[in-house]
Parts: sequence; structure tokens; C-alpha cells
Amino acid sequence: MNKVLTMTLIAALSSATAACAVGPNKHVDLIPELKDVAPYPAAQEGQTRHVIWLDEKENEDLFKVELLPGQVMLTDCNTRGLVATLTIKDLPGWGYTYYEVENVNGPVSTLMACPEGTEKEDFVAAQGDSFTLRYNSKLPIVVYAPKNLEVRYRIWTGGQQLQSAKAE
Repeated sequence: MNKVLTMTLIAALSSATAACAVGPNKHVDLIPELKDVAPYPAAQEGQTRHVIWLDEKENEDLFKVELLPGQVMLTDCNTRGLVATLTIKDLPGWGYTYYEVENVNGPVSTLMACPEGTEKEDFVAAQGDSFTLRYNSKLPIVVYAPKNLEVRYRIWTGGQQLQSAKAE
């Protein structure tokens, strides 16, 4: 009996350790090169092409991807932000979309008097419309942004329980 329990425990720990070692994108070796998916254009001068490959999930309609283009800059106690436009472009002949971050302005900031020593390097994200996209693990999210910006993202999850609106 003890041997069975010990062997079961060892198997469970081995599986858990292997699963943790893989990390967030467990199919890194299966990610194709972008050129093998579709002929997305090369980044223009002054731009960088960013590619996001999403993991496959059950009920992908319950997830959203929020794009956060921005840059690391010196901040303090004031709230800072950039303002930008995300333009949706079509890849001709393919029916796929890609995105361009344009018209980046800022940084904008509140003007509070900050205590000394509150300065720090921090990521400041651009705000704008249409930065939230549907989750689709079948195709990459391709974003062209100015070279001085990086593109970060986060995954939003909706609950399965729906609530009814009150008719008035």
C-alpha cells in the first residue's frame, strides 16, 4: 500500500514539475514563422512589427486581448499616459487583419506637486479606442508601432454567467 501511495505521489509531482517548466506559452516549438502564415508587410522605416501568438483556450469567446502600446519613461506621483490611434488594416487577398499604432501624442500628465524621491522608471501605456480585440488563437495578432514604442498586452476573461438587463 505504501509503495502504491509513494509511486502515485512521485508521478503527480513529476507531472506538476513538467507542467510548470513549460511556462505560459507551452507550444513554443509549434509556433510557425509569420511568413509561413500569410505575407504580412514588412515594417516601414521608423516602425517595428510586433507579433502576438495566443494559446488555444476553451470558449475563446469568453476572452479578450487588450493591446497596450507604450514606453518606459521617468514617472513620479502624477498619472501619466499617451494618446494614440489603433487603425485596423486588411491584408489584401487574405481576409486577415493587422493593426497600426498611429498619431501617438504625449505624454499627458496630471500636475500634482510630488514629494522628492517619487521619480521612477515605469511603463506608460497609450490610451485610445479599439485597443481591445477578440481572442483568436488561430491567427497571430500583428501590430505595427513606432520604433520608440513597445507593445504589451493582457488577457481579459468574462464569466460564463450572464445577467439580465432590467426593461424600463
